[in-house]
Amino acid sequence: MLWLITCVDKPNTAAIREMVVTPHREYLQSRKKILVLAGATQSDDGSTAIGSCFVVNVNSRAEAKAFSDGDPFTQNGVFADIKIMRMRKGQWNPEAAEGA
Repeated sequence: MLWLITCVDKPNTAAIREMVVTPHREYLQSRKKILVLAGATQSDDGSTAIGSCFVVNVNSRAEAKAFSDGDPFTQNGVFADIKIMRMRKGQWNPEAAEGA
């Protein structure tokens, strides 16, 4: 099952985000067997990270939450809001993301 996890940063957490970005990336690498897609959401001009988005392939909401709970960004209080939603793969076109 696919689960979409959207996260919105708390105000003024850029320094915390920067401090734990390496452990965050290491965590994502360690979970690559379930991680379909991940990336920072950004301000319209692309200059500021304002949150994160993940798509994970796990069997339950509890597993998706465990993934989110294990993220160093979550553990260090970067996010003000986290939403977890089950999703269905309707279209799949990874080539469209090349060069993005």
